[in-house]
Amino acid sequence: MQPDSSPAFDGKAFVRTLTTSPGVYRYYDATDELLYVGKAAHLRKRVGSYFLKPRMEPRIASMVSQIARAEVTVTRTEAEALLLESQLIKELKPRYNILLRDDKSYPFIYLSNTDVYPRLAFHRGARSAPGRYFGPFPSAWAVRESLNLMQKLFKVRQCEDSYFRNRSRPCLQYQIGRCSAPCVEYIERDDYARDVRHAQMFLEGRSSVVIEELSTAMEQASEALNYEQAAALRDQVSVLRQLQAQHHVQGASADMDVIACRIEGGVACVSVLFFRNGLSLGSRDFFPRLPLDASEPDVLEQFIAQYYVDRPVPGELVLSADVEARKALAEALMQRSEHSVAVKTSVRGERARFLDLAMRNASAALTSRLASRQTLGSRFEDLAKLLELDDPPRRIECFDISHTGGESTVASCVVFGPEGPEKSHYRRFNIAGITPGDDYAAMHQALSRRFRKLAEGEGARPDLLLIDGGSGQVAQALDVLSGLGLADIRVIGVSKGPARRSGDENLILADTGRTLHPGPASPALHLIDSVRDEAHRFAISGHRKRRQKARQRSVLEDVPGIGPRRRSTLLRAFGGLAGVEGAGVEELMQVAGINRDLAERIYTALHG
Repeated sequence: MQPDSSPAFDGKAFVRTLTTSPGVYRYYDATDELLYVGKAAHLRKRVGSYFLKPRMEPRIASMVSQIARAEVTVTRTEAEALLLESQLIKELKPRYNILLRDDKSYPFIYLSNTDVYPRLAFHRGARSAPGRYFGPFPSAWAVRESLNLMQKLFKVRQCEDSYFRNRSRPCLQYQIGRCSAPCVEYIERDDYARDVRHAQMFLEGRSSVVIEELSTAMEQASEALNYEQAAALRDQVSVLRQLQAQHHVQGASADMDVIACRIEGGVACVSVLFFRNGLSLGSRDFFPRLPLDASEPDVLEQFIAQYYVDRPVPGELVLSADVEARKALAEALMQRSEHSVAVKTSVRGERARFLDLAMRNASAALTSRLASRQTLGSRFEDLAKLLELDDPPRRIECFDISHTGGESTVASCVVFGPEGPEKSHYRRFNIAGITPGDDYAAMHQALSRRFRKLAEGEGARPDLLLIDGGSGQVAQALDVLSGLGLADIRVIGVSKGPARRSGDENLILADTGRTLHPGPASPALHLIDSVRDEAHRFAISGHRKRRQKARQRSVLEDVPGIGPRRRSTLLRAFGGLAGVEGAGVEELMQVAGINRDLAERIYTALHG
């Protein structure tokens, strides 16, 4: 260790004193503030890399220039060094380390087992009370959302014991159909025990068994002409199927966390998908502090080491990038959790599917994070600069067209102002009298109906008109506006780039004919994308409603390969057509006789 009185820290001399053993090193500045904590499988080599390299990244060079003294702690193994490093980083928060900024404990769902009428409850903290704990969940919202659904499904009480024991009449939860009122014995003990058993099975990931039991009971009730009970059981099956689809339950065959990292613009996002007992418990995004020019493997290694310091470790971690200390990481996590932990990077099948989902989550969250750095007002200002406007637009309108093979065509118009979307000004136009699938004619009709009223003095005038499409759609807009004497309204076409990725759009300036390509980092394009996406969503939702209303017969009858028997099996498995519509491809494949190809055809027929 270099004395404080020394004018400069001699890194090379310090390295010569180091051992070749594994360990942890710490750098301090002249004020004795901790700058950095690192771990090494070979202390002399690792520490020497800071002082013997001729060139370093600017930020690392800046840190090295501030080092006044250094300390090392020798450990027996690299895994021990990793554990010590993560604990020191979490406790001391060095300036130049990657820091996981998350100190919250994770919540669980608690099922008591000491009562005649057990209860389900939200729980955070020490798990000392007798009973079952399901989780951990990624957030309090995920637990409360799950408890809310469990109330609808199984009607197991969630009230405190003191409240439960002092009831003389049912509470509001019974009145609204979310509790079976065991407090006043409105339900037999055996029936309540059955509901508790179903709730526990569902939380354990055995939802398919629960659905089977409920479907059988539904058929029995129907055959006994007890239609009210059959309808209630049908609704239970429907909600269970919806929950399965939402959480991607099918295929999650192991307790594992799937972790993906993305870095852009000096910001890192780590997205974690949680799977326990075959259930997806949702996801959570983290944004670690990045003081150094870190790579994705660096961030993943530091994140995992810090994240599991005080949290349960699953039996498997699936990572989006290989980390240098993968074996040491697995050993360290095994020591901490007292069970084997597999750390995987090259995966196939269901794990590859989940990893792809985590990577997309991380990319989406990072894009949102970067975009949120700009206020809506600054985006409008950036848009004015991009389009060379004198002032930012006060009213932006965007038009989009939606149909399925020309059927039930709907056009949407959404409006954005400096405060965001102005939903009271949204409009939809049911398109009729055109050749099915003619998007140009549909756009012409929608614009004519919208701006004819403006030409007659009705409605507000937009400062900027966005058209979702290329030069053909833009030409329709110019034709309509010029015909109505409104040619001075600024028109911009929003055309997808060759790769059709968000951020690659081209902007077609109708007045000059120029094409702009702002790029994914442009705040102006972020604003345009959000307006365009909202118009797209609004058009699709209107189209689906119109299509559903227009169809008098079951959509399933039009799907090749679906006969009366399979249609009946599908409707029974999901509790009706609404349940089938709410199912994903993976859920449809769980029904007997439905393979992936047929499931994809069903999904496409229902969703367009």
